[in-house]
Amino acid sequence: MASRKRGVETPSPGDSFQTPGKRASVYRTQNSDVSQWGIEETCHYLRGEGLGEHETAFTDHKIIGAVLRDLKKDDLEKMGIKPVGDQLRILHSLRKLGQIEEGPQTNKVFNDPIHGHVELHPLLVKVIDTPQFQRLRNIKQLGGTYFVFPGASHNRFEHSIGVGFLAGQLVKALNEKQPELLITRRDILCVQIAGLCHDLGHGPFSHMFDAKFIPKARPDISWKHEKASLDMFDHLVEKNNLKPQMEQHGLVLPEDLDFIKELIAGPMDTNVDLQSSQWPYRGRSKDKSFLYEIVANKRNGIDMDKWDYFARDCHNLGIQNNSDYRRYLKFARVCEVDGEKLICTRDKEVGNLYDLFYTRICLHKRAYQHRVCTVIETMINEAFLKADEHFLVEGSGGKMFKLSTAIDDMEAYTKLTDSVFEQILHSSNPKLAEARQILQNILQRRLYKYLGQTQAKKPLKVTQVFVSLQHFKRRQCEIQNTIRLTLRSCTKWTYSTVGGQQKNCELSNCRVCVCSISLLAKDTINKWEAELAKSVPQVGKPSVTLLAKDFVVSVIQMDYGMKQENPIDSMRFYCKTDPTKAIPIRKHQVSKILPENFAEQLIRVYYKKTDGEGLGTAQKHFIQWCINKDFIKPQDGDVIAPELTPLKTSWSDGKEDDGGDDNLDCRRLNQKAVKSLFKDQA
Repeated sequence: MASRKRGVETPSPGDSFQTPGKRASVYRTQNSDVSQWGIEETCHYLRGEGLGEHETAFTDHKIIGAVLRDLKKDDLEKMGIKPVGDQLRILHSLRKLGQIEEGPQTNKVFNDPIHGHVELHPLLVKVIDTPQFQRLRNIKQLGGTYFVFPGASHNRFEHSIGVGFLAGQLVKALNEKQPELLITRRDILCVQIAGLCHDLGHGPFSHMFDAKFIPKARPDISWKHEKASLDMFDHLVEKNNLKPQMEQHGLVLPEDLDFIKELIAGPMDTNVDLQSSQWPYRGRSKDKSFLYEIVANKRNGIDMDKWDYFARDCHNLGIQNNSDYRRYLKFARVCEVDGEKLICTRDKEVGNLYDLFYTRICLHKRAYQHRVCTVIETMINEAFLKADEHFLVEGSGGKMFKLSTAIDDMEAYTKLTDSVFEQILHSSNPKLAEARQILQNILQRRLYKYLGQTQAKKPLKVTQVFVSLQHFKRRQCEIQNTIRLTLRSCTKWTYSTVGGQQKNCELSNCRVCVCSISLLAKDTINKWEAELAKSVPQVGKPSVTLLAKDFVVSVIQMDYGMKQENPIDSMRFYCKTDPTKAIPIRKHQVSKILPENFAEQLIRVYYKKTDGEGLGTAQKHFIQWCINKDFIKPQDGDVIAPELTPLKTSWSDGKEDDGGDDNLDCRRLNQKAVKSLFKDQA
């Protein structure tokens, strides 16, 4: 056997081919804390980077490590370094300072079911290891959906880690492909922290808390979880004394704290006009505008938050995910559009982006807005409202807060998680009896009964606010923030003259503007519930008398993320032949089988009681109500009330016009014109 073993050859000193060993860093002998470098260490770094010819300029201007990372092109110009090529070489080398090892600290690895092995910076780990972030372990990503989809047990904790990771991946990919963007180590860390902390403000059962509970419990305020995320982030930093550690890792405070919060929720100044030419952000200048599209993209909604939760939710729900975030990372590129740097993607990826938003609408229809998920969250919300006055949590200074007022104190809000459900359920407080009974009904599946779903032939009319042009311009941003007014990019507006005649005019010439506001009157739902109780069927005599309180009406908006607008219209693309030029790609350039409409409104009705006789009567009331309101015929209308549906002619002859397409009349007119044209030619 010994003869079969290969002998070990000892290479002679003269051998020219040797296996290269691991190359040691040129800078490892230096102080790893760049901020402590003196002039000599700075010059040593320049020599190691092949930039020794500029040592004199750095020495003459006494450039030390403390300011090294913050040098910009203007600074190099003042130092006498004129050639643009030399400036870019120096700035590119300075960016690599963030890659120098920082003492014994190493990144931490998380094994994520979606992204695999996720490696995070030590500062991000410090943020994760705080009570405020760990709280997210106990908040379900999909709220009450878990009661319907057993796999939807994932929490905001893992989603936040995923967004932090993907945000870092995107900004690093841009940095690698386009060094001229001058993305710094500070930029990368801030973007990652923003991704990590963007959902800190979610309450129990996620969107149920800010979309259903707070609006009913405190109708006098406008509150969203994004605001709470900013408050909780400030609380997290202060409570855990993270500022020194942030500075140790190179962040500049308070500038970078403002930047992180702007990445999460937009401009700090809520009165700023996003449509104006003035740059609204404080954290970074306009040449870094693309960074604001990574975590929460206000332009078209394509951001790392969506890419993560689509992949994660589909995985846990068992729903096919048709979008691929890896291709987006591969083809993302920054291009300049109208003086602003935007994240664009390859023209061939437009189909992938349509898949992204189709996945969004599928998730809403099949899971997020599933009819049973909706009623369970409605019941949880009712239980919380009944418990509000009697369920108290301790906040700052020992002060006690209700469920609805805990949002005013982050110490108290930290204690609000999905565990509120269990605490109420197992409480012995007699004042919580009603709330406790509702939660018990959920667990024992005694749910409100689904009566059916319908649609108005046209989306429900929105409130119209008549304001003068001067007043509108002054109040524009406040209106946007309070009632989410979506301004159109076009300059044409409808206005009303003194005589009441509607005309189109240039915005600058308007005397009075009519602004459409997406706001459903608060009493509309109550009015409909009363109408349902009074909608006694025209045929047959009901055996049960129903009341308005027996019904629950839920109005659900489903869209591609930008109300009626196509979000892809706000995206820009580049071609292989010229990757520096950004172009729009319109829907008709992609395919003729893409959706005509990008939003719809559903009206669902539930019956609170579970008795069989009352349920049958309630179903007939619902069908009669749809007839009275001239709504779309419910899909199962012929099954639950066959004696009623023939009473409405348009329902029985199958020629019902859905009225949902604003361009329907126009298209019919065009079809008639085409037929007439060919008829004349014949």
